[in-house]
Amino acid sequence: MSAPKIPFATLQPEAYAGLSNLNAALYKSGLERQLIDLIFLRVSQLNGCAYCVDLHWRELMLQDEDPRRLNSLLTWREVPFFSERERAALRWADAVTDIRNLRDDAALDALREHFDNAEIAALTFVVAAMNAWNRLGISLHMQVKAE
Repeated sequence: MSAPKIPFATLQPEAYAGLSNLNAALYKSGLERQLIDLIFLRVSQLNGCAYCVDLHWRELMLQDEDPRRLNSLLTWREVPFFSERERAALRWADAVTDIRNLRDDAALDALREHFDNAEIAALTFVVAAMNAWNRLGISLHMQVKAE
């Protein structure tokens, strides 16, 4: 991790561990790791967290993700590279991240066609967790390291 302006992980180790443990639990939730990481990347794009975008892009590349899909994630609605299940999850991630627009059940109804209730709960935690990480990364100025 790059050094943020305030070392939140060392100053609040229990809170940091709690958020880290949430991520670990999500990877055990039954959702596919690649889907979780794709949602992490999408939420980070929406929030503009450069550190998290870089981190999750690299993690997806280690999973042999297609670079063309990752490059098209910003335009997921217009490209044919995502399954209907992924599209429903991406729509949900967009809606939950910009919660001001989550006033009807359209996104939830679309999600129900591809996910059971336990998966929807897990997916919602995925989005919420990434939003929390993004807020830490952006507000405390975590920097992408040129490697």
